[in-house]
Amino acid sequence: MKQSTKVRVRYGETDKMGVAYYGNYMNWFEVGRSDFCRAMGKSFAEWENEGILLPVVEAYCRYKSSLLYDEEIEIETTVTKISKVSVVFECKIFHADSKKLAAEGYTKHAFISKDGKLLRDGNKLEEWLKELSENNEE
Repeated sequence: MKQSTKVRVRYGETDKMGVAYYGNYMNWFEVGRSDFCRAMGKSFAEWENEGILLPVVEAYCRYKSSLLYDEEIEIETTVTKISKVSVVFECKIFHADSKKLAAEGYTKHAFISKDGKLLRDGNKLEEWLKELSENNEE
């Protein structure tokens, strides 16, 4: 299960030197996650409408090389772990032209209800992700 998304580094995402500000990588991870779910058939908004929310409970990013203003980047998103209470999305960001790795990391998300309670006994989103994963292994 892998989804790739291409975007350009916008001027407002850079510092005075034209280099992408480190905090924006988490925004690009979010773009990748959103596109991943949409490409697999169901957006985050649809899951939220069904009462399943996905707050980030852990995030990590390792920076490998700088991204520059107006550079096209490719965000590669994969689901690497699914449990009854959480899901982990791994993200890799590449320079689109050279395919050189610019950053890699992950975000871990809890499955919670609209009233903020952890969904401990499984849920439709967890089942859907596992089904997608199994179908992709075949």
